[in-house]
Amino acid sequence: MTEPTEVYDTGVIHGRFHVLHNDHLKYLLAGKERCRHLVVGITNAEPEMIQAEAADPERGTPQANPLTYFERYQLVRCALMDAGVAAQDLSIVPLPISHPDRYRHFVPLDAVFFLSIYDDWGRRKLKYFESQGLKTYILRDVPPDEKGLSATKIRERMIRGEPWQNFVPRSVARYLEKWKITQRLRDFALPPTRLR
Repeated sequence: MTEPTEVYDTGVIHGRFHVLHNDHLKYLLAGKERCRHLVVGITNAEPEMIQAEAADPERGTPQANPLTYFERYQLVRCALMDAGVAAQDLSIVPLPISHPDRYRHFVPLDAVFFLSIYDDWGRRKLKYFESQGLKTYILRDVPPDEKGLSATKIRERMIRGEPWQNFVPRSVARYLEKWKITQRLRDFALPPTRLR
């Protein structure tokens, strides 16, 4: 018999969500199961605030961040609401993940901070939270080969013209197609042209 999981009043969960895929949705819902009100912190909200991280050097490149904050806000909101999360039980905010001293301006510090750990970057984020004395809850701690879906791989499929729609929630696919994200990714992938 498994022990019941404590349900917290407020939980904070975070991610970049470039693009939001089915495993992102499972992660977000796992956090929501453990709290009454879920605050989703969208990281890399402002390009100027992105800090280089040795634990994940690719996370700050333009190719890895094709969507705006508002686009990701819409994806998170529609995916969670389609999955049954009530609007009053959800907040979505920017979260400058590499600047722990600024968390207090964006999220409630008395919440429980949910995260999953797959690599050095996950361990680095845990240290950021602990440096602020925040209460944390690790949803998953598995090696990278057990992580599951990768937004990087999905973006690569989009660039190559391979099927990708089944890897994201239906409402997310509709938005990405409407916004022509595949073309935006291909534009990022093109080598810069030389001026003559």
